Amino acid sequence: MVVLKGIPHILSPELLYALAKMGHGDELVLADANFPTSSICAHGPKEIRADGLDIPQLLEAILKLMPLDTYVPSPVAVMDLVDGDKQKGLSVPVWDTYLFVLEQNSVKSDLEKVERFAFYERAKKAFAVVATGETALYGNLILKKGVMAV
Repeated sequence: MVVLKGIPHILSPELLYALAKMGHGDELVLADANFPTSSICAHGPKEIRADGLDIPQLLEAILKLMPLDTYVPSPVAVMDLVDGDKQKGLSVPVWDTYLFVLEQNSVKSDLEKVERFAFYERAKKAFAVVATGETALYGNLILKKGVMAV
């Protein structure tokens, strides 16, 4: 637990350090409980544990500290449904929750949908992957860091 003024208490020191070290264009993956975080991180990104926390609450806390990239069409990406789930008409209500949190934090962006294996490859190039306790299917999220106006 972080005990500092203005810092959301759910952000661990490791996650705060990663957010501070990230530069413009670096990406942070918020991984759901089914995501192969340790396997992906064996290829380079830093693994950060946030077990027991869900992604919407982490997203809310992160957006209080980290600007998203305004120079790309969408600084927020999700893993797209595989064809079988699309054919079943599987709905992903957590995506609506993400859009709500983004809107509440003055982020005007659609969610970029990234094919499953392309998402894994993109995650391997991320600055860090945060392993969460999110149980929603297709709950994975990638955030691209923006710039701080000085």
